[in-house]
Amino acid sequence: MGTIKTKLIVTVNELSKEDFVTHYLNKQPVLIKKSWTKNWPAYEKWNLDYIQSLAGETVVPLYNNEPTKGKQKSAVPVTEMRLYDYLEILKTQPTDLRIFFYDTLKKLPILIEDIKYPEIGLKFFKRLPVMFFGGEGSNVVPHYDMDVANLVHFHFHGHKRVWLFPPSQSKNMYQVPWSIHGLESIDLDNPDFEKYPALQDLEAIEVFMEHGDALYMPPAYWHYIKYLDGGFSITLRAFQRNLKGLGTMLYNVTILRNVENLLRYTFGTKWTDYKEKKMVRKVNKNYHKRHKNG
Repeated sequence: MGTIKTKLIVTVNELSKEDFVTHYLNKQPVLIKKSWTKNWPAYEKWNLDYIQSLAGETVVPLYNNEPTKGKQKSAVPVTEMRLYDYLEILKTQPTDLRIFFYDTLKKLPILIEDIKYPEIGLKFFKRLPVMFFGGEGSNVVPHYDMDVANLVHFHFHGHKRVWLFPPSQSKNMYQVPWSIHGLESIDLDNPDFEKYPALQDLEAIEVFMEHGDALYMPPAYWHYIKYLDGGFSITLRAFQRNLKGLGTMLYNVTILRNVENLLRYTFGTKWTDYKEKKMVRKVNKNYHKRHKNG
């Protein structure tokens, strides 16, 4: 076992549109401490109690940290629960159950009245503000977003830790073929360098987020998220407007995901085991080759 190398993210208290475009847009992530949300109604209103007061009888799908198996699709919920009851769990105990990619505009549209889209030179896709909820100790498998969008991630109620890795580190992430995530059996908090030696070349950009913080993530940045206590976030996204970015998004959404689900349905565990073992051998071989020559 070992430890992933880390360095702290660039953190600012204020960030103008001009500085954002010049220094960060499509270049590097940045953490903005509260200034982008301090004038939002959400800054004062949003906590688990408030969301619970709006929950009513809404039922939500819940995900956990267990890999999907057999002929399951690559991402499926493990159970369903009333949103009210789930939030009560977040308030009272650790859990690895998470709400993933919750369509806020469709499910709880009243919340959109509490936010403001920052004017920072991004054309946000306002039809899809999505929320994420997690309990103490839960984490999200390392991945990048399928639509390779610019992401601004706002956190509320509680604390979370985010590790970011640039696209150049994909060669060391043990990316599962036909997916946008890493190998689910890898624990980045306790990495096995003997079994997965390429992890030794990783250096995470470490982010600690609290209520009202905003995190900008450039397109295709990997993120590994760990909830330090119960809380939730909302992500605003802006699609890339160049041919390469749009082409990658269309390929991921229309081809990659559907081919993967078809192969899972057809071959089940044989397919997932085969592609994962082949990928690990390849990543390890390339790691040893690089270090032998370097």
